[in-house]
Amino acid sequence: MNLLKILQGLRRHSKRVAVAAAGALGLLVAADAVPGLVDKSEAHTWLEANVPGFWALFGLVGCILLIVLSKGLGRLGIMTREDYYDD
Repeated sequence: MNLLKILQGLRRHSKRVAVAAAGALGLLVAADAVPGLVDKSEAHTWLEANVPGFWALFGLVGCILLIVLSKGLGRLGIMTREDYYDD
């Protein structure tokens, strides 16, 4: 199948793709919460061993912080007005 057709189909159904991805993540976190289903004997921290979906939550918070910090840096002076070079 043509890659372009696949990407166009995903774009056309982007809401369904987002719901499916969120559902899959929810199922994985729920599976992580079931005792004995995921081996946590070699967890390095208390959070890894006792908080279901810790790494998913850690990644989400990390992404949000990265976005907020980069937008803040952009507003502090990295971004400039559109007509900067027209002067």
